[in-house]
Amino acid sequence: MINVMIVEDDPMVARLNSKYLEKLSGFRLVGVAKSCREALERLGRDKVDLLLLDIYLPGSNGIELLKDIRKADRNVDVIILSAASDVPTIKKAMNFGAFDYLIKPFEFERFTKSLLSYKEATHYIYAKNKLNQSELDSHYFGRNLEEINTLPKGLNKNTLIKIWGGVVRQGKRRFTTEQIASLIGLSRVSTRKYLEFLKDINMLSLDVEYGTVGRPIYQYRCIGSSSSLPVRLDPIPK
Repeated sequence: MINVMIVEDDPMVARLNSKYLEKLSGFRLVGVAKSCREALERLGRDKVDLLLLDIYLPGSNGIELLKDIRKADRNVDVIILSAASDVPTIKKAMNFGAFDYLIKPFEFERFTKSLLSYKEATHYIYAKNKLNQSELDSHYFGRNLEEINTLPKGLNKNTLIKIWGGVVRQGKRRFTTEQIASLIGLSRVSTRKYLEFLKDINMLSLDVEYGTVGRPIYQYRCIGSSSSLPVRLDPIPK
């Protein structure tokens, strides 16, 4: 059984997340904390495996709590449930080891996918003393581009992998559609579609600058790992 604590100051939202959790087997709610201070106090006395953590909290925010947890080397995992959708916050959450990041308002299906993915990953890993790369990718870091089987109409998996390879080569530098198109040997219009898709699944950030004549310049930047996606892809309806 996975012991879960919800860290959320809005009683209605906390109640809704509790109801969601009740519908999933293998999870047990051990408490609800309304602030970072209360969460730390509970972590000191209760056995908690997973935090469902909001970012916007009274006093100190969820990122600070996540920092404190890692600094104290507490053996607890975190899934972020927050309305915070800005790239710096998402990056910080991932940098401090959040397993997943759900942007409010989210559907029960997305919540379920996240929790069940977490359960599968942790149960598999804890049953092993050692993992090879394939097992690690399949059960924990199983979010790479090779796993994308369904894409929006007009996008091709092999082309997406080539585009992503070009993006990775940019490191953390900003780049334009034209740069990737030239690197890959694809038209600018087609390349833009793939970059927009990667932006939509939170792999890229987009900055818009205006030149002297007012024409916007779109510059992307990689905000994900060089080999994996930060979130699991939801199936795209036909």
